[in-house]
Amino acid sequence: MQTSSSFSSDQQQSLFLIHDRLCIEYGCPIAYFHNLDPLSELVASLLSHRTKNKDSHKGFQQLIERFPTWELVRDAPTENVEAAIAPCTWADSKAPRLQQVLRLIGERLNENWSLDFLGEMPVTEARAWLESLPGVGPKTSAAVLAFSRLRDRALPVDSHHHRVAIRLGILPEKVDVGKSHAILEALLPDDWTAQQVYDHHEVLMLHGQKCCYYRNPDCDRCPLVDLCPSRRVL
Repeated sequence: MQTSSSFSSDQQQSLFLIHDRLCIEYGCPIAYFHNLDPLSELVASLLSHRTKNKDSHKGFQQLIERFPTWELVRDAPTENVEAAIAPCTWADSKAPRLQQVLRLIGERLNENWSLDFLGEMPVTEARAWLESLPGVGPKTSAAVLAFSRLRDRALPVDSHHHRVAIRLGILPEKVDVGKSHAILEALLPDDWTAQQVYDHHEVLMLHGQKCCYYRNPDCDRCPLVDLCPSRRVL
C-alpha cells in the first residue's frame, strides 16, 4: 500500500487545494450528524447499504423501538426483525445477516455488547476486526470508526466521493469503491486530525450530491473547474 510520503508533491498539493476549496464551499469543520455507540453505528451502516438515508434511518429507529437490546434482535424470529427494518432495501436479506453478525459479536465478546474497545486499537487493526464480520467491507468499517462516538481517523468512501475523486484524477478511472479506500487513505497527510479526515469525506460527498452529479455535472459553477481534468470531456 502506498503511504502519504510515497505520493508526489504535486499530488499532495492538488489534494490540499481540493480540500481547502471545498471546505470553503461547504463550511468546515462539518458537524458530526449523530453520536451513536460503535455497535449501533455498525447496525445502522449495515441497514444503509443501497438504501436511501431516510429509509435506513426509519428502519433503524423501528428496530431499536421494537427490540430494546441487541440480544433481543439476535434471538428474535427473523421475520420479526425483517418487519422492523422493512423500510430498508432488501430487508429480507439484511435481517438474517444482521442476526448472524450479532451472534458472532456475542460469541467473540462473551455477551458484552460494547465495541468501544475498537477505539483503543490502531485504526488498521480495528478495521480488520470489523471486516472479519460477514457483510462488513471497508466502507462500513470506516463508517463505524469515523461516524460513531469513537470519532476515529478513518475515511469512508461512498459513491459520490468515489465519483468526484475519479473525475478529479485522484483515483484511477477503473478502481472500484472498495479498493479506493486504501488509495485515498494513503493520500491523506499523516498529520491530519480525525476531524479533517471526516471533513474531507463530507465535502467530497457533498460536492457529488450538490454539483458534480452522476449525470450532467454543473461544471459552470464548480469551484474546482480549473483543477478538474474531466471538465473538457463531460
